[in-house]
Amino acid sequence: MILYRLSYHLFIGIYVFLLRLASLWNPKAKLWVNGRKKIFTRLRRDLENESSQIIWMHCASLGEYEQGRPLLEKLRSSYPGYKIFLTFFSPSGYSVVKDSPIADYIYYLPFGNRLVASRFINHVNPVLVLWIKYDYWFYYLHELSKKNIPLLLISGNFQKWQIFFKWYGKMHRQMLHCFTHLFVQSKYSKSLLNKIGFSDKTTVSGDTRFDRVIEIAGRFEPIEIIEKFCGNDKVIVAGSTWPEDEEELDHFANINPDIKFIIAPHEIDEDHLKYIEKLFKRSIRYSALQMKMADHRQLFAINTKSDQATTVNVLIIDNIGMLSKLYKYATITYVGGGFGESGVHNVLEAAVYGKPVVFGPVFNKYIEAIELLEEGVAYTIETALELEKVFTELLSDHQVYSEVCEAAKRYVYSKKGATDKIIQYIQEKRLLTS
Repeated sequence: MILYRLSYHLFIGIYVFLLRLASLWNPKAKLWVNGRKKIFTRLRRDLENESSQIIWMHCASLGEYEQGRPLLEKLRSSYPGYKIFLTFFSPSGYSVVKDSPIADYIYYLPFGNRLVASRFINHVNPVLVLWIKYDYWFYYLHELSKKNIPLLLISGNFQKWQIFFKWYGKMHRQMLHCFTHLFVQSKYSKSLLNKIGFSDKTTVSGDTRFDRVIEIAGRFEPIEIIEKFCGNDKVIVAGSTWPEDEEELDHFANINPDIKFIIAPHEIDEDHLKYIEKLFKRSIRYSALQMKMADHRQLFAINTKSDQATTVNVLIIDNIGMLSKLYKYATITYVGGGFGESGVHNVLEAAVYGKPVVFGPVFNKYIEAIELLEEGVAYTIETALELEKVFTELLSDHQVYSEVCEAAKRYVYSKKGATDKIIQYIQEKRLLTS
């Protein structure tokens, strides 16, 4: 065990060194490093006179934040006397949420050894800690356990290939022992944990993301520009796309000017946007369309079918934060990421509106993608030809399309309720009772 800890300590040192080195030229690494500068000075300033008890939620990135948000909002309304402290590991989460009123304090998680973790926890002094899905850091979990601070894993998802279930995973299993209780997404995750001695502290709660996407869909507000762009045409919304996804989509969009496409790329840097514009021959950026509408100019050829050479049928979203609403306008949705190592992005944001979901071949880490495929409401493709075949079938067979839409929405709504199960546990165990 000592050897494991020494190796882990060495890993942290190397990791920090490489990030600092990468920050010299990599914008994300620079955000990661700069965001953690003088963090303890800020903590002292913010928390020096804080008299309220604190609930701490940690999220690796933006996706985990969206997963934990329903629980955070429920706690906020149910326990208004407590303050919310929210941390992120990744800049992609912190940068988007840093000014949100969802929490009283929003920070990067300081990265370092046991002394750093202990110092941070002493400053925050939480009465309850919620760890969303993963991002296990030994020193933080170990220090929380030593201090007997209730620590809940939210929407955990486990697979047999993970280190927890290997003969050499003793240190990682010790991390799991630090949790007061583990709320997992599936019976499969629970069965894996049962085999390594966690049957008494594991509950299948489901995934809080279902609650989140249902909430978002229920709060939907129309977007005038998108409505005017779509008109009465059939629409394909492709969200969180990478170049590999866009290369599968461009041919179908280019040969079908009567079908509208909305492309919301995962990265919106200028080089990527220019690349998308080259792929899609009849495209316009959202910001450009917004300016034209603000100037009360004619929507050039968007609703004109007479000249196919100039008809704009592809709208490129060059901002962040609209995607969950855009899927509402889709006839068919395509969710990106399925051609990369990390796998497909959030398919639930699309399925909640009762839409067919199409994605690439890398999806095995995501139980919701697997279950959507099993339900017959999602389609996985490996080539542009397969994609075009799926699109054509769904757009031409009304009965099949209607059945898929109904089943997609039914699947999502049948999974709601994870947030209430966790709240019930917190109340029954009186974790937030003064």
